[in-house]
Amino acid sequence: MTDKAHRNLENTQEQTAPRRGHWRAHAVTALLTITAVLALPTKAHADIFGIFDEIFDTIQDDMGASLKSINEMTQEMQQLHQEVVWPLALVNQARGFVSNSITSYRGYMTQVFQLSSPSATLTNPQQLETILHSRSSAQAPALQASFTTNYGSIPQVNNASPQDRIMMDIDDALGQENLKTTLIADQGEDVILQTASQMENQVAVSAPGSNPYLTAQAQVANLRCQAFMQKMLAGELRQEAGRIAHDNVLVKRRATAAGNLNQLISGALTQR
Repeated sequence: MTDKAHRNLENTQEQTAPRRGHWRAHAVTALLTITAVLALPTKAHADIFGIFDEIFDTIQDDMGASLKSINEMTQEMQQLHQEVVWPLALVNQARGFVSNSITSYRGYMTQVFQLSSPSATLTNPQQLETILHSRSSAQAPALQASFTTNYGSIPQVNNASPQDRIMMDIDDALGQENLKTTLIADQGEDVILQTASQMENQVAVSAPGSNPYLTAQAQVANLRCQAFMQKMLAGELRQEAGRIAHDNVLVKRRATAAGNLNQLISGALTQR
């Protein structure tokens, strides 16, 4: 480095040093001023702190007392519900009774409802019996085929009179209809039993005051059960009406045959 460059660097450092000291002095002065202002509580500061004190006093005194009263009223209401309106001991006792009943009887009742007593010994009747006990409406087509296999089909036109073929067709139709109805009813019974089990489970853990909702649910399930019963009753009435009509047809045919026989006898006697 030349002597000229060295002298220029020294001159620059000499000029920069007073400026740095000047800025440091200003920074220290400002810091001391802020500290003094904050340390000395002016009237504005006192007003601000007073507002906060009033807010805190209001929360602790007025609102605090109100919240305390609300908590006391809530506790009193809770105690009233647990001891007078819905005694907790009695509620737990009822829940225990329902749980014990479910444990004691549900398994046996399920076995009773699902009990099947197969009695057929031959292959085709066994197949029909299995379909009838399937408790599934999806087996309706298989039921129709098995019914024809076991009870036979309608004779051909030349093998039976038109009236006999009509009566056979009607009787088969009514029989198949009622058997299919039993499949639907058994499937509906399973749905009702599942609903009943769910309601029992709800009762075992239900909260006080939920009785109206459980009662409404039970009424809906009862209406559904009544609908299934009405359907079964309608099927039974159709079957009985078909049987009566069939018997009446036989009476009519006997009466017609007797009239024809009388005409033949009368004609034979007249010719003589």
